Amino acid sequence: MALTTANPALRETIFDRVRQEDDTAPQTMTVRGTAIKTIWLLGILVLAAGIAWWMSLEAVQAAEGAARFRVGPAAFVFMVAGGIGGFILALVTIFRPRSAPWSAPIYAGCEGLALGGISAFFEMYFPGIVLEAVTLTFAVLAVMLVLYASRIIRVTAGFRTGVIAATGAIFLVYLADSVLRLFGVGVPFIHETGWIGIGFSLFVVTIAALNLVLDFDLIEQYARRGAPLYMEWYGGFALMLTLVWLYLEILNLLAKLRGRD
Repeated sequence: MALTTANPALRETIFDRVRQEDDTAPQTMTVRGTAIKTIWLLGILVLAAGIAWWMSLEAVQAAEGAARFRVGPAAFVFMVAGGIGGFILALVTIFRPRSAPWSAPIYAGCEGLALGGISAFFEMYFPGIVLEAVTLTFAVLAVMLVLYASRIIRVTAGFRTGVIAATGAIFLVYLADSVLRLFGVGVPFIHETGWIGIGFSLFVVTIAALNLVLDFDLIEQYARRGAPLYMEWYGGFALMLTLVWLYLEILNLLAKLRGRD
C-alpha cells in the first residue's frame, strides 16, 4: 500500500529517501515511541503559547493598568517571528527528516509563539473562545484516535482519496481567496457569519479531523516498515502540522458562531 496522505510531511517519497539513507538502522520507530514524542512536542507548543499569551496581555496591562483582554505589540512580534520561524523549521524537517530530533521541538516552540499571539487577538474579541477551541481540539484528537484504533474508521483507498481530494479543494479555495484579496475582493460568504460561512468552516474542521486518521495510518505504516528511530520525532512533527491546522479552523468556526450573537 502506498504511503499517501494530504499531510505534506507524510509522503511515500520521504519514506523512500529515509529508507535509502538508513536502511541498516539498529533501532526502528514504534507507534508508542511516536506517541511519546508527540506528547513532548505538544507540551512545548502549549508552554510557548502560554508564554506568548501572557506576554501579549502583560504588555498592555503594564501601560494601561487594569485593561482587560487587550493585546499589545508583543502579539504581532510573536505572530510574525513564530510564524516565519515555524515555517522555516517545517521546511527543514520535511526536507531533512534526520534533523527532526532537534528541528521538531524548535518548530513546536515557534508555532506555539505564533498561536499564542493569534489566540490573544481572538480572546480579546471573544472572551473564553481560546479555552473552548483548545478543549475541542484535544477532544477531536482523542475521538479520532479511538475511532481509528478501534477500526470504526478504516483507511480504505476510497477514504484516502476522498480526504485528500477534499483537502486539496480547501487549499485551492484558500489560495484563490488570498489572490483575490490582493485586488480588494475575496471568495464570497466563506468568511461571513451566515450559515454558508459556518457550514464551510464546519466542513473544513471535519476534513482536518479526518486528516488525523490518515496521519495515524501513515505513522503506523512507517513503524511497520521499519523506519529509523528518529522518525518518531518526525511522526510527531507531522501530527503537529495537522493539529495546528485543526485548532485554527476550530477557532475560526467558534468566532463565526460567536459573531452571530
